[in-house]
Amino acid sequence: MSEITFTTDEQLILQTAAHGVVGLMAAADPGLISSTRSGMAGGKALSSATGAVGRVMAASPKGMELGGKSTADVADRVFAALTSSVALLKAKAPQEVDNFRETIAVVMEAASRAHRGEAGPAEASMIRKITATLDAAALDAAA
Repeated sequence: MSEITFTTDEQLILQTAAHGVVGLMAAADPGLISSTRSGMAGGKALSSATGAVGRVMAASPKGMELGGKSTADVADRVFAALTSSVALLKAKAPQEVDNFRETIAVVMEAASRAHRGEAGPAEASMIRKITATLDAAALDAAA
């Protein structure tokens, strides 16, 4: 099986989506200690990704811009990157779509359990929004 290669721009899209999910999950659990724990747990989970997705996540993100004045600003970027990531993988490496989605699910679960052992209301809401974005992207990519 040949190794899948992604351009620098394609890697950035995938990294923005995944690292952005870590950031959104941390933002959904505000407070210095809880958001730090969520971010660290999500980041550790992201580092366990395998396959072509895992190789992209292991590379240092160069040029990733997640900043914004609000969580809504960051979410706009991340949701767009999630949608683009699914479309990219569907076109270039369809066997990696499920791997990417599973990676994002593991990140969300790890981040949401980092502080209280289960997702709080804001975290659960963010998980639903991220999952809905991935589901819609998968439907669009299938069409």
